[in-house]
Amino acid sequence: MDFADQIREFAASLETKKNLVTTEEGTKTAMVLPFLRLLGYDTTDPTEVIPEFNSAKGVKKGEKVDYAIVINKEPTILIEVKTARSILPSKCMEQLLRYFFGNAKSKFAILTNGIQYQFFSDLEQKNVMDEIPFLTVDIVTAIRDTEIAELRKFKKEYFDSETISKGAL
Repeated sequence: MDFADQIREFAASLETKKNLVTTEEGTKTAMVLPFLRLLGYDTTDPTEVIPEFNSAKGVKKGEKVDYAIVINKEPTILIEVKTARSILPSKCMEQLLRYFFGNAKSKFAILTNGIQYQFFSDLEQKNVMDEIPFLTVDIVTAIRDTEIAELRKFKKEYFDSETISKGAL
């Protein structure tokens, strides 16, 4: 089964799960971790996916982002999860900004409720996360082929931060 078919099958499974999952932990377990596995990441390997990654520094030192995906031994993608029933803001949250700023090695940040994924980077100013996502994908609501193609770039086997950043401009 190709990636597009896997995403569509996953989307169909989320249709049921979204009404059953009521907590952030449930969202992580039932929705986000399976999505990360679809992207090829081993969610049981702490050298690849780090849960509760300590990223923030300064005023809120010790705050933890839900996950960090490690690529080439560096925490490259930070992921903040909200409950499946949450409506994500159109701008990034201050909390996610702090996580990104606190970890200079991060190239991307994702804010998700397990259904919608907002992808952020530092396209405007290096090491400062943009407030507006460069990509927003709603997995459940008629995901388009163009969005699947963008998601494919985040698959472990294809991941190249420079290619993604150039395409996001």
